[in-house]
Amino acid sequence: MTQRVTVADLVAMKRRGERIVMVTAYDYPTARLADEAGIPVILVGDSLGNTVLGYETTIPVTLADMLHHTRAVTRAVRRALVVADMPFLTFQVTPEEALRNAGRLVQEGGAQAVKVEGGGPIVETVARLVRAGIPVMGHLGLTPQSVHALGGYRLQARSAAAVRQLFADALALEDAGAFAIVLELVPAPVAQAVSAILQIPTIGIGAGPGCDGQVQVLTDLLGLTPGPLPRHARAYADLAGVVREALRRYAEDVRNGLFPGEAESFGLPRDLDTETVEAIAQEYRARREGGGDGRGADGG
Repeated sequence: MTQRVTVADLVAMKRRGERIVMVTAYDYPTARLADEAGIPVILVGDSLGNTVLGYETTIPVTLADMLHHTRAVTRAVRRALVVADMPFLTFQVTPEEALRNAGRLVQEGGAQAVKVEGGGPIVETVARLVRAGIPVMGHLGLTPQSVHALGGYRLQARSAAAVRQLFADALALEDAGAFAIVLELVPAPVAQAVSAILQIPTIGIGAGPGCDGQVQVLTDLLGLTPGPLPRHARAYADLAGVVREALRRYAEDVRNGLFPGEAESFGLPRDLDTETVEAIAQEYRARREGGGDGRGADGG
């Protein structure tokens, strides 16, 4: 059996200077492919609100949504560390409520860790989860659950005061026991400096190459995102084009009578022949033409 990636492995990777790869996945087939590709960390992100459920923000995503998708991902994964996002208002109210909700993502969802957004105000919550044995990944910079307070999806840490706060929050999360921190939409030099001072790994998204690892949204990476990609994303395939062409060809084959063919069809079993089928069809054809209800002698 392949050995499961752990939070300790990620810290060791940082010490060795080995870059960490993380992608999002929201369902069984994509999680299985990511795991088979050797991706060490899979994030069941609340970004599923945008990419799967069609919301404009992640705020409408519920704990039930996250449990549903986390279960699907963990059923597929054999090696990768699975981290589940804690959605809006599942960890901000009290540390005890956060513990109950995080416990469900681990116990019912099968995640090995959870991710929470924010700095100072949630440090106590992070410490409470860690004391209960739940590994926690932090998330600083652009925190999508606070998009309305931040004025949109904008670059963060744009002033000396904001940079100072980012350092303070990162160190506070590390002291609280977080095993890694996502840095989103932070100037590359700032993210590099934060990464250098921390003992735990940073995972960047729109934070430059100086982080200890990178995370991308799977739909961006595979070319499935409609419209232009975010600046921080890179498409490594055009699956949207592949899917559209496959669907076009399928529809054309159906309309032209080319699908299904013999290879996709089933013949009669040995104890049934075409004459018998035709005789039954003729019987029911006669009943219909004679005004019968088409039911067999047994009324079925």
